[in-house]
Amino acid sequence: MLLLPFLALLSIPFCLAASTSVEDVQEKLVKLAAANNGLIKLDDSTYNLLTHPKRTWSSSIHFTALDPRRKCIPCKEFDPSFTAVAKAWSQVPASERNNHFFATADFDNAMGTFQKLGMQTAPVLHVHLPAEGPRSRGRTAPIVYDFSNGFDAAPLAEQLSQYTPVRIPYRAPVDWAKYGTTAGVTLILLSGVRLFLPILRSRWAWAIGVVLTSLVMTSGYMFVRIRGMPQSGANGQWIAPGYQNQFGQEVQVVSFVYGLLASAFLMLTLVTPYQTHPYRQRLQVYLWSGVILVMFSVLISLFRVKNRSYPFKLLL
Repeated sequence: MLLLPFLALLSIPFCLAASTSVEDVQEKLVKLAAANNGLIKLDDSTYNLLTHPKRTWSSSIHFTALDPRRKCIPCKEFDPSFTAVAKAWSQVPASERNNHFFATADFDNAMGTFQKLGMQTAPVLHVHLPAEGPRSRGRTAPIVYDFSNGFDAAPLAEQLSQYTPVRIPYRAPVDWAKYGTTAGVTLILLSGVRLFLPILRSRWAWAIGVVLTSLVMTSGYMFVRIRGMPQSGANGQWIAPGYQNQFGQEVQVVSFVYGLLASAFLMLTLVTPYQTHPYRQRLQVYLWSGVILVMFSVLISLFRVKNRSYPFKLLL
């Protein structure tokens, strides 16, 4: 019976030593993060420290390959976002900041870690939760970040805030180029008011705009946009078979045919009757009647492509 209390007393120094060891590791990680704006540059040894099996802290580890020889374009696109989020985390009070670390492991500096984890691609982002302590969730395997939201820093900070002690205070930088472009365009529009004002006041300008918009819409523009149809099909095909399919080029051709037919009818009804010279009037009747005949033939031939069983045709 006396043996158990004796063994318990002997184990106390070892427990204290282990506790001190974990605290020393955390203190070292704090110094590494502070030395590089909140971002730890990892090698194989520091990776093992950061993922200590008895860690009481969490971490976000970015695996990348930034050396130009690796030709990793996604790595270069994602690295600024991860660095910005890590810098934002460095502004958190130390009591919370020292319980979560941001780190980057480059392939050329941590080849052993890449091989141990079996990584074949980059960038990859792992989130390690605490193994012990009040924030532990009983999970030892890392959480892999989903890049479905892209490489932007804002969604990255939003997702990682689920695992940090407090929310990451990331704010997107002011896009001065956007504001400058907006101001420049506004000045150009204001300076061109005198030039465009007569056009905007003209009923013919509005009439032409309405007619063109109507032609494009009745030709199936919104149908193509809503369904995300391509401009053309395989092998350069621009007419989609069937009533439930339509290509972008098909909209352009149909709107042109409709517009030319409408123009021909307008010329016959509004212009030709007022011609004073008989020869000129007769010539215009033949011309616009021929245009109507040919364009209707084209329109029916397009319809026959859409519906192979349609039995009628005009000229084509």
